Amino acid sequence: MNSLFNQELSHRSSFIGWVAILAALFFTCAIILLSGSSPVAVFHSIIIGAFATPDRFARVFTTLVPLLLCGCGLMFTFTAGLYNLGIEGQIAFGAIAAMVPLQLGQSLPAPFLLLLAIVAGAAGGMLWGLLAGCLNVFGRINEIFAGLGLNFAVDGLALYLVFGPWKRPGVASMSGTEPLPEFLWLPTIGNTDASLISISIAIIALYCTFLILRGSYFGLRLRAVGSNLRASYVLGISSIQQLLSAFAICGGLAGVAGAFQVIGVFHRLIPNISSNLGFLALLVAMLARTKVWVLLPIALFFSVLTVGSLQLPLELSLESSLSGILQGTLVLFILLSRGLNQFFNQRGV
Repeated sequence: MNSLFNQELSHRSSFIGWVAILAALFFTCAIILLSGSSPVAVFHSIIIGAFATPDRFARVFTTLVPLLLCGCGLMFTFTAGLYNLGIEGQIAFGAIAAMVPLQLGQSLPAPFLLLLAIVAGAAGGMLWGLLAGCLNVFGRINEIFAGLGLNFAVDGLALYLVFGPWKRPGVASMSGTEPLPEFLWLPTIGNTDASLISISIAIIALYCTFLILRGSYFGLRLRAVGSNLRASYVLGISSIQQLLSAFAICGGLAGVAGAFQVIGVFHRLIPNISSNLGFLALLVAMLARTKVWVLLPIALFFSVLTVGSLQLPLELSLESSLSGILQGTLVLFILLSRGLNQFFNQRGV
């Protein structure tokens, strides 16, 4: 009986989820129609904008890498019951940390410097993540407010470096620091922006995240802390250690994403180095919840929308932010469907 009941609950949850996805698509189509365009033309333009040329296809994967890395990190904080909105700052601080060895050691071999930049980015992001964790655990500051505050702080630091110590010779510019020499650029596939190194590291991070959260004692303890903090304390699990570990891992992965933004995308430090990919990764992680295996298709879908929407102003004279409406609406309707499903479960319907 219990098996049949659980199966029925699973079917109902899936049905409500699909209804939410269809509702999000209908809502987006209504917005498109109100703007005076055709939904078919918009989605066709997005697909063409993402896959028409090798360069655009490569940009999809270049955007996918930080989404996957940050999404993996957020899986740890979400599992621990934390909403790490400071991930934007952790990307930015990782990028700043990655710039340090690149600025100081250009006489060293390029492969060693690139590896050092990635390690420094991970360390910088981890440090910034731990700072948010300490504010939350020891300062009793909600992780949302602590993270947002640290985001503003690191944005100010990036501006100071771009217009101060690392400014371009002769003039400071919002375009960022002096471009890195080409031998310090991350090797790419052909003449595109896609890097096999960054894609491989993102896939490895995804695989390791799945193994740790689903098949390790650490993942079990992290789930216990996220499910019931007081009960985990009674069972002898150090909640402080688990929470700080989640922040550190999330920050470290975000810092690696920041390093790739420097050495693989912009080849310099710019004020908005994160390009809001941290917030987009939050939407990806919210849709995935704790199901690590669905991170890849969701992140790929969001990456296609982000890159493909750049074609909308050129072909249809529409704002590229239309993809953000679809992404946000999809997350909103999915969250509403989960709330509705939970309501039915509590009522025993």
